[in-house]
Amino acid sequence: MKRIDDLNDKVFCNKLRQDFIRDGYILFPNFLQQDETDIVNQKIQEFITTKVQEMPSKEVYYEDIANKDTLKQLQQLFAYDPFFFDMMFGSRFQKLATILLDDNVVGKNIQYFNKPAKIGKPTPPHQDGYYFMLSPNEAVTMWMALEPVDQENGCVRYIKGSHRYGIRSHGRTGTLGFSQGITDFGCPNDIENEVFFPTRAGDLLVHHSLTIHWADGNLSERSRKAMGFIYYAEKAQEDKAAHEEYAKNLANELAKDKKI
Repeated sequence: MKRIDDLNDKVFCNKLRQDFIRDGYILFPNFLQQDETDIVNQKIQEFITTKVQEMPSKEVYYEDIANKDTLKQLQQLFAYDPFFFDMMFGSRFQKLATILLDDNVVGKNIQYFNKPAKIGKPTPPHQDGYYFMLSPNEAVTMWMALEPVDQENGCVRYIKGSHRYGIRSHGRTGTLGFSQGITDFGCPNDIENEVFFPTRAGDLLVHHSLTIHWADGNLSERSRKAMGFIYYAEKAQEDKAAHEEYAKNLANELAKDKKI
């Protein structure tokens, strides 16, 4: 069982990084204890009640924009609330990112995710590095469950070792929040190396920016709430002009389609 105290153990951290290099992901059970997860859930609900109306529409996604109960994603939480700023920067999450990337890191985003009961849509197979536009493409995405997540309500799935083979071809998906997906997904190598991770509240999954991952929709009676953290390696250079142009075009497209 991994423990937070182990992040101060050099031998443990070396093993953690080697597993990450080999597989392209790690699972860190109980990264937050139950009382800590309870506080995060409380802060999320307070944020939704008091802060969401202050956020630009491009950072707030709903499964059905006409129904505010179908909130599915919030971006850049640290920009609106000091609690989430402290989770993002100078935190155990940031420390873990530095260990896995073997570099200082730059915190880029902290997100809230939900797949609402019965209507939460699938997350298409994709690589985060396609969106990040980095050279070298060295970054991590962390996904932390805020409640039990399993196959029924959409657990995270990976292709083991897929981070070693570069960026696959991506194309439009029509899925809000995940506008690009792998166009040739489903080859024998994908099927043979698929792994998935049911998780409990406080469990943390971390994957490399080039690791292929996806999640099924939520057809259950339960919600599927989680948080995400994105850290870039300090050595990774972002093509800011291309990234800003992509974000601008995407926001315009979503607004035109009345999705935000």
